[in-house]
Amino acid sequence: MTASLHGIRFSVLDRSRIRESEGAPAALRDTVRLAREAESLGYHRFWVSEHHGVPGVAGSAPTVLAAAVAAATSSIRVGTGGVMLPNHRPLLVAEAFGVLESLFPGRIDMGLGRSVGFTDGVRRALGRGKEDAERFADQLAELLGWFTGAQTAHAEVHARPAEGLRVPPFVLATGEGASVAAEAGLPLVIGDLRDRERLRAAVDTYRTAFRPSVWAEEPYVVVSGTVAVAGSEEEARRLLVPEAWSLVYARTQGEFPPLPPAERVEALAMTERQRDLYEAALTGHVYGTEEQVGSALEQVVAETGAQEVLVTTSTHDRAALRDSYRRLARLAHLADGAARRR
Repeated sequence: MTASLHGIRFSVLDRSRIRESEGAPAALRDTVRLAREAESLGYHRFWVSEHHGVPGVAGSAPTVLAAAVAAATSSIRVGTGGVMLPNHRPLLVAEAFGVLESLFPGRIDMGLGRSVGFTDGVRRALGRGKEDAERFADQLAELLGWFTGAQTAHAEVHARPAEGLRVPPFVLATGEGASVAAEAGLPLVIGDLRDRERLRAAVDTYRTAFRPSVWAEEPYVVVSGTVAVAGSEEEARRLLVPEAWSLVYARTQGEFPPLPPAERVEALAMTERQRDLYEAALTGHVYGTEEQVGSALEQVVAETGAQEVLVTTSTHDRAALRDSYRRLARLAHLADGAARRR
């Protein structure tokens, strides 16, 4: 590991992606298995996500899945990347995380986002609209107040067992959320790695505006993105192919599908528009050999001053994905941290 990556934490966000010819149960069980492997490799956190009504994603109930992950592991931090706060009442979110923290003390993270449903139909089913995302800062303040006992929206109510517990909150942002995180004095999780100028601007905004809080005395930045490591640059790029095609399909067909095998995607006869979208979807990620990825991550950390990297890679080939995480752990010497944690 080079000096510039020394002390940087590496974590995993798994979205429970469904593969073609497999169902959601297999994807969810694989998330739990991947968490156990991430723990053994020395990753710092393992987070799960929230998606509703998406054919290619099984993770619709992140706090439930986080409980399964935490029960199957013993030392890695477990959390959400994230719970989409506009979809929920803050009290219910506080109660869920209070239960998780009570069952797995000192290991639970509360990653929070401002997105609402993917489509109009999903938003209607959730009883939400796009405008609900604009209330994120107020919802966040109420949620944190349920833990501290300082919320005033419902003065006669107390969140049990959340009140008095300290579950570390994180704000997930692609831009606007950086200011919310700074104002609330919370750690920031920001992506993606493909638009470095926007990423740097958001991080600068966050650090400049950060106000210390009971949750964090100083800014803390987690950069998130796709990282693929393999024996060659070509092999690593191939890991990105299934997700790239799923993004193209979503853009052109309006539905985010299960992951196809890379060889099937490579044999497709794409339209000119599909080809342009496909090449764009493959661009800007961090991928290559261990040496190439190590150098690229050094640059990311140098540009952003991030304290942590959250990896979100998805692909059809589970064995290749696990190999990528093993190679990344090796280049960052994560096993040293795992040994200390044990």
